[in-house]
Amino acid sequence: MSRIGGKNFDVNLGDLLVHVESCTLDITDNSKVAQTRGVPDGYVDGDVSAAGEFELDSTNFGLLIDAARAAGSFRELEAFDSVFFAKAGNDELRIEAFGCKLKVSSLLSIDPKGGEKTKHKVPFEVTSPDFIRINGVPYLSSTEIEGLG
Repeated sequence: MSRIGGKNFDVNLGDLLVHVESCTLDITDNSKVAQTRGVPDGYVDGDVSAAGEFELDSTNFGLLIDAARAAGSFRELEAFDSVFFAKAGNDELRIEAFGCKLKVSSLLSIDPKGGEKTKHKVPFEVTSPDFIRINGVPYLSSTEIEGLG
């Protein structure tokens, strides 16, 4: 039976469909256990954030360069929504990250021995109150984002 693997993912950065060499997306949820007199007594919601990193080959990094050129510069690129979609057999996974703001970190890494494509690392942070959806299910409740954005 076919299962979802890294080769099954299509990644959209806004309107751009890119092939990623690798990608991460991590959520930090600072919810904590509430305590009364040092004893667990429920929980309190904490702040949340999400960030990740795209690793692109030079061809796909070129697509990002074109978008930055059209925007005026890399820093002027508007935040965009990213969609990570994979389907294998009966399994399907769709993760949406809203308001992704890019930065460039590892611009160039040259190996004179060759044998591997040049790769560029592009970290991003999720900036929209819509935050993250997993197969259409929002991570945050509607009451948490009410009145934002």
